[in-house]
Amino acid sequence: MRLLVQLVLNLVAVALLCLACAVGWIVVETERGLRAETEASAARVARDLERLYWRELLWRGGLQKTPLLPSPEWRTPAMLAVLAPGLCVSFARGPEARQVLCSQVEGVGRPAPDWFRALHRAAFGPPPAVARPLTVQQRDAGTVVATADPEAAIRQAWERVRVLAGVAAAMAAGISLLSALLIGRAVAPARLIVQGLARLEQGAGGRLPAFRAAEFRAIARAVDDLGVRLARTAAARNALTTRLFHVQEEERRALARDLHDEFGQCLTATGALAAAIEAGAADRPDLAGDARAITEATARMMQTLKGALARLRSQDVDDLGLHAALARLVAAWNARGTRARVTLAVDGDLAALPRTAALDLYRIAQECLTNAARHGRPRHVRVRVACPAGAVGLVVEDDGGGDPARLREGAGHGLLGIRERVDALGGRLQIGPAPGGVRVAVRIPVAPPLARAA
Repeated sequence: MRLLVQLVLNLVAVALLCLACAVGWIVVETERGLRAETEASAARVARDLERLYWRELLWRGGLQKTPLLPSPEWRTPAMLAVLAPGLCVSFARGPEARQVLCSQVEGVGRPAPDWFRALHRAAFGPPPAVARPLTVQQRDAGTVVATADPEAAIRQAWERVRVLAGVAAAMAAGISLLSALLIGRAVAPARLIVQGLARLEQGAGGRLPAFRAAEFRAIARAVDDLGVRLARTAAARNALTTRLFHVQEEERRALARDLHDEFGQCLTATGALAAAIEAGAADRPDLAGDARAITEATARMMQTLKGALARLRSQDVDDLGLHAALARLVAAWNARGTRARVTLAVDGDLAALPRTAALDLYRIAQECLTNAARHGRPRHVRVRVACPAGAVGLVVEDDGGGDPARLREGAGHGLLGIRERVDALGGRLQIGPAPGGVRVAVRIPVAPPLARAA
């Protein structure tokens, strides 16, 4: 998961947690406010009833302390006006039946959904009742009981939760969006650092810009220093690899010369001696047959030696040039009598290539043809060489049904040698699928002739 997405998800989770806490706090405060409103309504009703009580007491005989019932018409619109919406008050004197006065529930708010109603009832239960005596001096005059309607309590809690939670959700969404933008801007240098590391992996250079954050500046400096060290290491490795290939070519030439001078002469002498024995053994058919067998074995060894010398020697590239050397290589492969037919296509002038690049391209083409025959059963192998501006490209395609992924992941010495040669020349190697087989593409940068001359 990307860092920006992870940070935004964490921020959203925190915002949702805060929103849930805010909703819980709103519900609890709503319950407290409802209880306070119930107590205040009970006090207001008791106060008005007490006024009625003393007025009735004065009207009916002075300041006698006999229990008197206030006016039976206390449930008036004036009394209803002192009640908060969704509350009910009741009053009774002694064992008499209680008279109840309730305000409207519809004015509290919208009906709450079933899930909120169930959660509210499970968390808080029914609203508690508040009882107050009619008068302090004469407590047996009656008691006022105020109770919040359960539906009104739920509606009031839902209305506040709906409004305040909507505002809180909008604020949380806005804060999350702005925070995501700021976080995205703050972690944007990470993408540039990753791109710089990818360029280092591909061998490209380039320094990272100076970032505002001290942490990213430190990382950028470390990446730049790593790039400098990698460039030095790569240059030293390429120089060493180039030197090793030069030494390898010299050893191949020396080995080819020794094989030609020593082993070739021995084989030639052996063949001549066997021919002389065969010619002088006219009366010895068994000895003549052995001599012919020696001659045939010598001829096969001579053919094998010629093939080895052709692979070891690079005089064709030095003497004839890369174009003619590749043509000879293709002709030699076609002359083997295998089912694969090799074709060569050259676009551009190969004579202007440096000797090192020409020799390495020849060896790479040689190894690609060997891999095509070794890892598949091709019927057609195409070798193409092109010389665009400032580079030379070699492409070898076959229809042998090989697996490019397996070839890329392989640790064979042939493919390893191709990679080392391409890296030493600062080129690029690509192994991919071809119609029916594998495609190996090599691109090597080449300096212009004037620059080489300078």
